[in-house]
Amino acid sequence: MNLMNLIKRVHSVVENVDIEKHRQSQDHFGAILGNSKDTVIREIVIEDMYAEWISVNRAHMKKYVILYCHGGGYSTGSSLYARTLTTKLAMSTSMDVLCFDYRLAPEHPYPAALEDAMKAWDYLMLLGYGARDVMIAGDSAGGNLALALVHKLKSENRLLPRGLALMSPWTDLTASGQSYQTRKDVDPVLDVDYIGQMVHNYAEGRDLKDPLISPLFGDLTEFPSTYIQVGGNEVLLDDSVMLHEKMIKANVPVRMDLFEGMWHVFQMSPFKTAYEAMDKNAEFIYNICR
Repeated sequence: MNLMNLIKRVHSVVENVDIEKHRQSQDHFGAILGNSKDTVIREIVIEDMYAEWISVNRAHMKKYVILYCHGGGYSTGSSLYARTLTTKLAMSTSMDVLCFDYRLAPEHPYPAALEDAMKAWDYLMLLGYGARDVMIAGDSAGGNLALALVHKLKSENRLLPRGLALMSPWTDLTASGQSYQTRKDVDPVLDVDYIGQMVHNYAEGRDLKDPLISPLFGDLTEFPSTYIQVGGNEVLLDDSVMLHEKMIKANVPVRMDLFEGMWHVFQMSPFKTAYEAMDKNAEFIYNICR
């Protein structure tokens, strides 16, 4: 239980009512924990959007690339905050990772983030990557964005990415999962009020069952190979479980790993299980890139 209390304490620094301060403290954590001498960060601008390439500074795979969508409930988070994940991902896969700062709610509600994700996707296509050379990865709201991007590409009859790697994805903004109740006393990171506030910021007045807002409700047939990681102690557990079930029904090649006793996006933390989970992400990515 001590670890959980620690996570709670660290997180309550981040759970700031003032959204600007919340964003700053997340960036602060990202700067401290995402600092790695094994990776090189190259800053770029896509149209008017900040983005960064994270690469390992050794010979590595250039053919495939990972497009990373950061989490933060669509209201917070950034490439800097996500470095706790993107540096690990670059190191475990030896692939280049592109992470981008999509516009945040409530200043920029839906569909701003999705438009920006499309911008990042088109940028990779312009660089000469084929759709099948791109893996899309994301955590939490970034997992939502990764799925929404595939729905969007599909609706436009465009080629889809090679695969999806999702960590604690937020798939259902209607909050229909049982785990909102069954896990509320053990989740050290998220609670129902906080999630409700994020929904309000991002999608107020919208149809929450729109697949571009809650990807769980969309038609998942022909979705690419997908790998889902989720913690046993998170209120969003069922967002992953239901996605996994729907994908199986739609004949999507999908696998889910449930990490008992883990919390929402535990992969950010600097400890053994987090690194093991990242290695599993890498293994999945290798397998489908063969």
